[in-house]
Amino acid sequence: MTTTLTAPTGRHAAAALPPIPEVSNHIPIRQTVANSMTMAYRGLLKIKHNPEQLFDVTVQPILFTALFAYIFGGSIGGSVANYLPILIPGILVQTVVLTSVVTGTQMREDMDKGVFDRFKSLPIARISALSGALIADMVRYGLATVLTFTVGLLLGYRPQGGVIAIIVTGLVVVFCSFAVSWIWALVGVTGKSAASVQGISMMIMFPLTFMSGAFAPVSTMPGWLQGANQVNPIYYMVNTARELMNNGAYTADLAWSLIGSVVVIAIFAPLTVRAYMRRA
Repeated sequence: MTTTLTAPTGRHAAAALPPIPEVSNHIPIRQTVANSMTMAYRGLLKIKHNPEQLFDVTVQPILFTALFAYIFGGSIGGSVANYLPILIPGILVQTVVLTSVVTGTQMREDMDKGVFDRFKSLPIARISALSGALIADMVRYGLATVLTFTVGLLLGYRPQGGVIAIIVTGLVVVFCSFAVSWIWALVGVTGKSAASVQGISMMIMFPLTFMSGAFAPVSTMPGWLQGANQVNPIYYMVNTARELMNNGAYTADLAWSLIGSVVVIAIFAPLTVRAYMRRA
């Protein structure tokens, strides 16, 4: 004898099948923060296994500071000792700001290698890969700041602003560089290759850095170039570092640096997150 089972239909079918629970894609804030810190730790481990990634924050500050001090010290400052109060704040800003370019370049490399695609399969907040990379790079900024200042001291630089002013300088430079890194993160997310991202970033940053007065007084530049510096954010960062380290002075340049950084984050952070989420 053969028994045939038929599925219930109509009202009985709805009653027989249990409802399917809804799955939420929302990740709690606490888990998002924890995932971001884990990704930041991953970024630091990459540095551990690839020490050459620290070239720009270790060798570059030593090389650039020594070269600029001994090559341009006599012609610009009259002597190396007189030039160091001009050079060290400027080279500090240049080193840390140029380090922020690496954020976009490494992000583009990870996306090209499919690293972020693998993160999609993990039960983590999608934004954590982006935020973790930015947090890890802040460690690089701090290292570049400490090393540049140390090299300056070894060359004979003696800041007159005091310890507190020097600490404030380091914090301001790191914060401003963090703000700038959002711009390069957007370029990295939307760029076509790591080489193009690096090329675009350097093409923009080098002129802004050299015209900012980081290595020579702005007063010696042509009038049109002095006027152009009024809209150059690096100019205000250099002035802030110089005034704090040499005189311990908290001036309007400090306020403009902080305000400008907040504006950059407010504009580019949402754009970067939106572009990243579309691709991730």
